[in-house]
Amino acid sequence: METNSMPANNQSHLATCKGVAVIGAAGYGGLQTIRLLADHPYFQVKFLGGNRSVGKRWNEVCPFLPLEQDHVIQIPDPKVISKSCDFAVLSLPNGYASQIVPGLLENKVRVVDLSADYRYRSLNQWKNIYVKESQEIERSDSNLCSDAVYGLAEWQKSSLPDANLVASPGCFPTASLLTLLPFLKQGLIETEAIVIDAKTGTSGGGRSPKQNLLLSEASESISPYGVIGHRHTSEIEQLATEIAGHKIDLQFTPHLVPMVRGILSTVYARLRDPGLTAEDCRTVLEAIYRNESFINVLPVGVYPSTKWVRMTNNAQLSVQVDNRNGRIILMSAIDNLLKGQAGQAVQCLNIMSGFPQELGLPVLPFYP
Repeated sequence: METNSMPANNQSHLATCKGVAVIGAAGYGGLQTIRLLADHPYFQVKFLGGNRSVGKRWNEVCPFLPLEQDHVIQIPDPKVISKSCDFAVLSLPNGYASQIVPGLLENKVRVVDLSADYRYRSLNQWKNIYVKESQEIERSDSNLCSDAVYGLAEWQKSSLPDANLVASPGCFPTASLLTLLPFLKQGLIETEAIVIDAKTGTSGGGRSPKQNLLLSEASESISPYGVIGHRHTSEIEQLATEIAGHKIDLQFTPHLVPMVRGILSTVYARLRDPGLTAEDCRTVLEAIYRNESFINVLPVGVYPSTKWVRMTNNAQLSVQVDNRNGRIILMSAIDNLLKGQAGQAVQCLNIMSGFPQELGLPVLPFYP
């Protein structure tokens, strides 16, 4: 995997290197994080945490991703983690990160959480949306919900260097917000009747067995799910509301497609000025993202493909305008496991550490 990296001699490498714990190591998010950190010049995996694999060595559990330092997978203990780690990346089911994050922060371990536990500004909002989890798990960390930085790196870069707790966005919100936010920020679109249609591969459902993700169920088929009230709807609306400066209600419909990884998001909205052209709107995207290494704004008439971003931390964006009805169509493609999950987490770790955000992250796809 080709990455952007920074050469370093042994002494400077050892002096600068930061220890990272990966909790939920054998899930898809954990696996991707470990893969990226294995190539990173200034981060080292120092602790692996899990549940079902506790007591086993990493190279036994995941022989396809061997580590030179073959850690034993342990139950995550914040005090133990703090002895060797500056950071922890948590890839756990919703509701479980909140059980160990307070202890990690108390022991001066900075956290990037891949679950939804800290994506909402209030604990009550999380409880309302994650009803099943909130019934099973007691939480009293409302202060951490309000303090956490939402880790959409291109839009929260100024807040990340001092953050102790980062809530990594969901994959659907990442793909959808990257195209939508520039036009909300500039006030160029009507904020009513925004519609998002998104497609995802089966890895978005995680590594635990689920009937709808079986090959015999998902192959040769495409189907919508979570049509009303999908959890990511409110997450998208939260940041969209903050950027727009007033309440945003939108329609979001995800679809499962028979591929392993990738998200394609298409956003429909109405332009305030129906005279704007696709080239005008492309200029808006280019201006907002002109200094962003992972954002590629495509020429008008060229539309993103998930294969073009597969196994990279890139986002490909495109825009088209239907001048018949004054509507704008915003399109984006990302790898859901990298830019939509672990890659964005490492991007945040880089910024939190004062490293170039591109460090150790893949930029070229394996094509086809």
